[in-house]
Amino acid sequence: LARRSGAASAARPALSAGYRDRRELRRVYDEFLSRPDAAALVAEYDGRVVGFCDLLFLPRLNFAGPQGWIPDLVVAEDKRGRGIGAALLSRAEDRARDRGCWSVFLSSANWRTRSHGFYQREGWDQSGQCFSKSLTGEPWPPPPAGEKG
Repeated sequence: LARRSGAASAARPALSAGYRDRRELRRVYDEFLSRPDAAALVAEYDGRVVGFCDLLFLPRLNFAGPQGWIPDLVVAEDKRGRGIGAALLSRAEDRARDRGCWSVFLSSANWRTRSHGFYQREGWDQSGQCFSKSLTGEPWPPPPAGEKG
């Protein structure tokens, strides 16, 4: 499970879009960790946090049990391909099962084709399409690194 210390710094690059400063990000992160319908997982390697996964348990009106949602799965670029993402995803699935979830879902930007292959190798199905509409003008999903939205 996530600690209030290292996990926020590991996830900061991927999760900081839209936050003006670190204090605001820290406040949001701490509030997230206190939610009873949420979990945050970290992976460590040689004492360094190198992976982060957050999970929400969502009630669904059309199903008897909740559904798990993974908003973020982040692995340090220099540690990808070493099983860290798979371990975080597996642990998130276990946590969802423990909470009585009937499924888990996530979304991934169209351009993240390497991630799509990873999810499929981990036994996930591409089961639909995700639609979004920015209400603030921020591009969503974020464009690839180095590109403007």
